[in-house]
Amino acid sequence: MAISLPTTLHPNRLTNHHSTRAFPVPPPNCNLPKLYHRTTKFPLRLRHVISSSAISGSPGIESSSLVSEDTTTVLDTIEVFDLHGNGIPITHLWKDRKAIVAFARHFGCVLCRKRADYLASKKDVFDASGVALVLIGPGSVDQAKAFYEQTKFKGEVYADPSHSSYDALRFVYGVSTTFTPKAGLKIIQSYMEGYRQDWKLSTERDTMTRGGWQQGGILVAGPGKSNISYIHRDKEAGDDPVMEEILKACCS
Repeated sequence: MAISLPTTLHPNRLTNHHSTRAFPVPPPNCNLPKLYHRTTKFPLRLRHVISSSAISGSPGIESSSLVSEDTTTVLDTIEVFDLHGNGIPITHLWKDRKAIVAFARHFGCVLCRKRADYLASKKDVFDASGVALVLIGPGSVDQAKAFYEQTKFKGEVYADPSHSSYDALRFVYGVSTTFTPKAGLKIIQSYMEGYRQDWKLSTERDTMTRGGWQQGGILVAGPGKSNISYIHRDKEAGDDPVMEEILKACCS
């Protein structure tokens, strides 16, 4: 049975006043090249596609033991880019401060827009504890700008065009982690709450060929480049950790 979506949407959420679908279906002229085909061939990437270690990290682990010294060394060589296109080593985001760093699936993702609000709802608590709120997405600076302008995200936004930080942190990647029953229900719920997928960003070439099946996660890190005190690896799309875990890791 179709579910009609509400017509009054959150002002910080991308709107689509012409859609009454309960599930986010791209417009007819979207021309998704083989995105949903079972025979889709994925590019070769340095990934643990669905590794047991990545899944075991999903509930959130308050320990730096899962992030090896080799991983922090690699992270120190990876650059992300701010909204002005300036490159910065990703570890510098938490070198001199404590930060909550959220890794989005991609900048058009409806569930990532909901997660951005989920984290921003505690911005006053983070600020009182001197903790920065950061979001990184696998995409271009222009995509990061569009995300920031559409969502009015209260934290800092950076782009990782090479996806290298996702590889280094071994975030899950694969079609079977993207289209799951739980993820589908969360997408429907997000649409009913007024959130919208940005299909223009979602169907750009970089997202389609490299980031469409990417899952993200959340870190609490710093001060200190190698001081990663909490890591949550999403085991599927929309796999948010409970807020109490994040607050305990960052602000207790």
